Formats: sequence, C-alpha cells, structure tokens
Amino acid sequence: MDIETLKKAVAEVEDPRREWGNKRHRLEDILVIGLCSVICCGEDFVDMEEFGKDREQWLRGFLDLPNGIPDSDTFRRVFERVDPRGLAKSLNAWLEAARGDARRTVNVDGKTICGSGSATRDARHVMSAWVGENSITLGDLATEGKGHEITAIPELLDLVDVSGDVVTVDAIGCQTAIAAKIRDRGADYVLALKDNQPALHAEVRDYFDWVERESPKGEPVSAWRGGAEKDHGRIETREALAAPAGWIAQRREWKDIKSVVRYRCTREAGGAAKTTTRHYISSLEADAKEFGRLIRGHWSVENQLHWMLDVVFREDAARARKDNSPLNLNVLRKAALSALKKLPVGRLSVRKRMMKASRDPQFLNRLLFEK
Repeated sequence: MDIETLKKAVAEVEDPRREWGNKRHRLEDILVIGLCSVICCGEDFVDMEEFGKDREQWLRGFLDLPNGIPDSDTFRRVFERVDPRGLAKSLNAWLEAARGDARRTVNVDGKTICGSGSATRDARHVMSAWVGENSITLGDLATEGKGHEITAIPELLDLVDVSGDVVTVDAIGCQTAIAAKIRDRGADYVLALKDNQPALHAEVRDYFDWVERESPKGEPVSAWRGGAEKDHGRIETREALAAPAGWIAQRREWKDIKSVVRYRCTREAGGAAKTTTRHYISSLEADAKEFGRLIRGHWSVENQLHWMLDVVFREDAARARKDNSPLNLNVLRKAALSALKKLPVGRLSVRKRMMKASRDPQFLNRLLFEK
C-alpha cells in the first residue's frame, strides 16, 4: 500500500461527469479526500470539505488539486453518480496489492444500511465478501432487500477472485446452485444447513444424533472440542463433529460434497447455560478441528465488519440516500476499516486510531502509504 498504488487504483474508476462539462476537480482527488475524511472520523460530504480545507497543505504533497479543495456539493454530486462496483474494485486492488498466496477464508453475508431508506424506497442491502484474516472486503453487491440474497451471492462471486480459498455462507446461501458456483470459481465451500433444505437437514441431524447416542465403533467421525473461553462475563465452549458425506441421499445434487458437520456452542452466564447446535455441509475433507476454526471465523463478518460499520462508523445513522451515495460511502467505510486495522499500533481501538489519524498527519501517512 503506497501512494502510487492508491492513485493508480482510483484512476481506474470511470468518471461519471460529462466530458464537456466544467470539471474543476480531478476525480482521483475527490475520491482520495473522501477516503481520508472517512478514516479521520468524517461522516458526510460536509466533513469531506472541511477535512480537505484543514489538511490542504498535506494533501498537496501527493494530489494535484488544480482548483483547491472541492466543496461539499461537489463531493455529494460525484458520490451520487460514481459506480460503487468500480470504486470498490479500485480500492480493493490497492488494499490487496500486498496479498500473498495463503489460503483465505471468505465470509459472505449481507447488511442493510438502515439510514438509506425513505418513505418511497427501502433501505439498501449490501452483500459483502469479507476476509477476516486481513480485514479486507473483496467485493460488494447491492440488492433490492434481504430477500434477494440468494440471487445476489452468485453475482458477487463472479466479481471477486476466490480461487484457492474457502467460502463460508449462512443458511440462506445453502443452495445447490451456490455450491456449484463456489466450486466453479475454484474455491471450497462451508454452507450452514437449516430448514430451507428440510430433507437434507433432517438427514444430517438424525445421523449425528445417532452417532452421539450410540457411539458406533468404526464410524469415520472426527471430533474436536475447544477449551473454555471467558469473555464479557460469560464462558463459551465449542465443539464439532465431522464425517464423510458419501451416504447422503442428495449427494449428487451438491457439487463435490465431501463432509457434514455438527457444531455446538455452549454459553454460560449468570449461572445459566444455553447451547446452540448448527449443521453444515462442505466440499472439504472431514476435519472437525478445521471446521471449528472456519465456522467460528464466519462470524467475524458480523463482529469485525457489520458491527464496526454500525457502531464505529455510525453507518445506520447516516442520511445519504440519493442514487449511489449510500453505497459509495459504504465502500469508503469498508476500505477505511481495512486501512485502520492493518497497522500494529498497540492496543488502540479502531475508533481511537481514527481520532489519532484526524490529529496526526504522520499517523495518517502510515495508514495510507506504509507497506
């Protein structure tokens, strides 16, 4: 991640403004200032203008700014019209510049931008492909609501490179077509199994009930149990069972299915215990310990991405609604989150890093440009 990589990446974004119009500000300058503003606690287009004015001398160190800092109306008009897919692709190219060859876990899930709705239009819903290991959103896709996630997931997978990775999806994505799409894209899948696939769910549930009840000798079942973990006043214990899926009646409908999994989490708090049991299917071999890691890791999309967007970046309180503006601000927040989390800076929370970046230009330099 360096300035030339960032400038080259955002230069690939198509400028939505008319070629014959009075374009006083370069698109790259507008996009980079917008990103920097969000990193430094900015929440709207007025904040972008104010950030630009406060840091103009610093910005001139790497941006052209031929006519100074754009005003808030210019930021608003541009972010209403820029293609969010193009913006996300460019920023992901910058963030992924230092990617190695290690196998990643790509968690696919959706989030509604609550503040983007109005009396005449539903709030925007965005599907994300999230890599928790390095806090990067590989791609985003807006849908017409949560009910359209099934059709959106294959489209999202076509936008990102998941070759060699493991893709995890919640139960809404447990569809034969989605399993096939993941395998066609060169990745393995771990799909949560619930009653949207009633026959398969019942078959897997009954099998593991039998295994736990009878403890049959010679049954090729892998078992794993994690140690008790204490956090926020509660104790959590996790365990998993995994078995080959060759006996599944519907195995020919699920491309390359190799294993089934039972995952159980017990939470104890205030003297009361609650146990949740979930089931999964996968194209991976039956390794209970590995599934324990992958399944727990899936929830990083909720804890490390969606929660951060809502609580730290105050996304649900944002009031940008028109055209592409809520989607583009969502893209900027995700890119800002990735940049903020990449540096090892002690015990500073993401919010405190944002505040430090707003005060200290050298710290912002490190976030943006330190390799």
